[in-house]
Amino acid sequence: MIRRARLLSVVAVLAVGATGIISSTQTWLVATLDDGAGHELAVSGAAAVPVLAPLSLAVLALGAALSIVGLVLRYVFGVLTVAIAATLGFLSAQVAITTPVSAVASTVTGSTGITGIEAVDALVATITPTAWPAVTLTATVILLAAGLAILVTARAWRRSGRRYEADAVASAEPHGGAPASRPHDAIDSWDDLSRGADPTADPTAGPR
Repeated sequence: MIRRARLLSVVAVLAVGATGIISSTQTWLVATLDDGAGHELAVSGAAAVPVLAPLSLAVLALGAALSIVGLVLRYVFGVLTVAIAATLGFLSAQVAITTPVSAVASTVTGSTGITGIEAVDALVATITPTAWPAVTLTATVILLAAGLAILVTARAWRRSGRRYEADAVASAEPHGGAPASRPHDAIDSWDDLSRGADPTADPTAGPR
């Protein structure tokens, strides 16, 4: 059960991070200008929520590191995951529900040269959201659940590095259970020569 919770948490974090990166490049809002011609401007997720791309990259990094870090960092990463999920969730909900003028201001300014929220508000006739803010909001809910799951189950996770160490020790032992002798490497041979010993001699043979 714990192993499944760990796997699902890591996969969920990685999936949400990837979704956020993709979402930042998609059209979130369509702003129709009140300029007589009714020009429409497509506003990307990165323009509507400037922190979407960098925070999504951070989520990807957290997900990639989760399976190899120790207990303390699991808790730290879990807290960071919850904090990022709350931040992106709030911003995504704001864009999806209220469609503020501030979300389209940079795109309108870049297209028309008009600056200032009041001036942009006067120029924009309507703002229509696409499905991407809702998709991102749903993803942040999943991320929040994954972060909470990490905090609840982190102590029971088995560190992968210990498993690999145990496997290495087991493979180094002969079938009788006694640990195998350490290989005689080049450094050991040099030490033997400095002491006047023959490093090629059979260590099990008696004195001649």
